[in-house]
Amino acid sequence: MLLDRVKPLDAILATAERKSLHRSLGAVQLTLLGIGSVIGTGIFVLTASGAQKAGPGLMLAFIIAGAVCVVAALCYAEIASMIPVAGSAYTYSYASVGELLAWTVGWALIMEYAIAAAAVSVGWSGYFTGTILEGFLHIDLPAWLRAGPLALGGAEGGLINLPAMVIALLVTWLLIVGTSESAKVNAVLVAIKIVALTLFIALTFTSSEFSAERFNPFLPAGVFGGFGTGVGAVGAAATIFFAYVGFDSVSTAAEETKNPQRNVPIGLIGSLLICTVFYILVAAGAVGTLGGQPIMGADGTPLAAGSAELARQCAMPEYQEALVCSNEALAHVLRTIGFGSIGNMLGVAAFLALPSVILVLLYGQTRIFFVMSRDGLLPEKLSTVHPKYKTPYIVTAITGVLVAVGAAFFPVGQLADISNAGTLYAFMWVAIALLVLRKKDAHRPRHFRVPGAMIVAPLTIAGCVFLFFNLPTMAMLFLPIWGAIGLVIYFGYSRRTSHLGLGHVEVHETEIDTLEPDLPGSGHHGEG
Repeated sequence: MLLDRVKPLDAILATAERKSLHRSLGAVQLTLLGIGSVIGTGIFVLTASGAQKAGPGLMLAFIIAGAVCVVAALCYAEIASMIPVAGSAYTYSYASVGELLAWTVGWALIMEYAIAAAAVSVGWSGYFTGTILEGFLHIDLPAWLRAGPLALGGAEGGLINLPAMVIALLVTWLLIVGTSESAKVNAVLVAIKIVALTLFIALTFTSSEFSAERFNPFLPAGVFGGFGTGVGAVGAAATIFFAYVGFDSVSTAAEETKNPQRNVPIGLIGSLLICTVFYILVAAGAVGTLGGQPIMGADGTPLAAGSAELARQCAMPEYQEALVCSNEALAHVLRTIGFGSIGNMLGVAAFLALPSVILVLLYGQTRIFFVMSRDGLLPEKLSTVHPKYKTPYIVTAITGVLVAVGAAFFPVGQLADISNAGTLYAFMWVAIALLVLRKKDAHRPRHFRVPGAMIVAPLTIAGCVFLFFNLPTMAMLFLPIWGAIGLVIYFGYSRRTSHLGLGHVEVHETEIDTLEPDLPGSGHHGEG
């Protein structure tokens, strides 16, 4: 039977205990890890894309996306405190719904982390070219070197996004070789982002340009823009959901956490709540000072974000200062309302801090690869640990090259939507896993229990499905295509090499003993 391979939870926990990663993370470090991986391109860059989809209703979009994340975080918190091992949603699915479905979740997570890292790389490129090159160095990078051919419909003559590709490869190299004092570096970078956003909120809300009239009409494209259109408040929520992606990296780090039963729920929910408050205030500040009305097409609906027509409209004088036309939204807002030097400082903050998000996402992706490899579902060669750097360098290098290619040729909005499709799929299965484990393993100790789980879990499932079907059609189609490729690999290779399928219930890895993960905030290697 296809669904008969369910890995015993006792075996998963025993394996983690015998061959465990070093536990060194506390609640504060986990919260910083969550904030560090969540606050990134979503708020620094996708504010413009979200406003183009929803107008001032971007604030409602943040609330809708945040609400789905809150219930998903509660599901994550219970299972992560119950199964404090590496692997995140993949491992949870393996212990509840079986190997085949767990494979599809792990395969989706691989897509999610890699494409998200590419999206953040593109977002970083916007701040690098706008603030660093043009603002400080007065270097005008040719259009064909700062946008890929699939970005903006090729309207700017793009050939390759060179800065995005370079930063992706640089972070990959850092993840392979490792750096010291990562906990301190991560804390500093998180502080930079928090200070930058706090300053943005203070300046916009106290600016003479701030006006309540800029919020009218609040929902120019309505709440629901229509199936597959990706516009309206809900369509924007499906895109802006990317702004919250990253909190699940806290659960990925459960195997390296001290007292995970207490600290993982604190890290998950704490980081999510802090980020939600910031997002709503930042969106209000941006719209209240600069306005956030979308540029409409001839049919009366917002032009598609990243489209050639939108690029042409943004090139017109009357739209050059519009929020929806900026590649570095928050810095652009401050410059436009008279805080040019502070806007440049915010651009520098994003320039410095966004690479930490790329690193955390690449870290999460390679560790999912690592866990799937140690289960026998992927070739063990992929997770070979470097003898000097103690990192899974082969899979990290492969991932980094693919991320660099995606960053070089695709726009940030399209990448974010595709990444969201994989994220929503994984979150849905976490909620299903919670329900299954509540029934089949009801008496196992749970140091954190979801209040009203029989309501929260179905709400998570419904919320994920709801947002998925409000993504653009291309993003919705990408997931089943990617999934079909994964199933070919599973039935052609993974099913017959699976350790569980071969009767090796408890996996005995040899390499995990020497692995020193480059987790930002862990105090080992890697710079967040």
